[in-house]
Amino acid sequence: MATKVAFVCVHNSCRSQMAEGWLKNLGGNDFEVYSAGTEEYPEVKPLAIEVMEEAGVDMSDHYPKLMTQIPDEVDYLITMGCNVVCPFLPNRFMEDWGLDDPSGGPIEDFRETRDIIKEKVEDLIRRVKEEENK
Repeated sequence: MATKVAFVCVHNSCRSQMAEGWLKNLGGNDFEVYSAGTEEYPEVKPLAIEVMEEAGVDMSDHYPKLMTQIPDEVDYLITMGCNVVCPFLPNRFMEDWGLDDPSGGPIEDFRETRDIIKEKVEDLIRRVKEEENK
């Protein structure tokens, strides 16, 4: 059975979208992956899509989703660093990655955030697999 993971932030327009893209790309069929936000937003940030494309991850079909558009319960809830009270969803495990939002900054900030998220997603995959093998 696939492990359900949700990446959540305020707008679901950048960091949580990148995390969803990475986990779908790196995690294979072992994960059921979602991302969502607490507030509506019109689009995924074009620079987020661009830097993920540079890394070989296609996010062209991604769009911002609200918490109500993902499952009511997940195995892992990862918040991105909300700068406010982070949203809650029933889960087995929760952590906050505390990432700065690169929105409004240069493309280099998006690339740095992309690479940090990739490392964190790879670590999450490793930890989930270790937990499953216990």
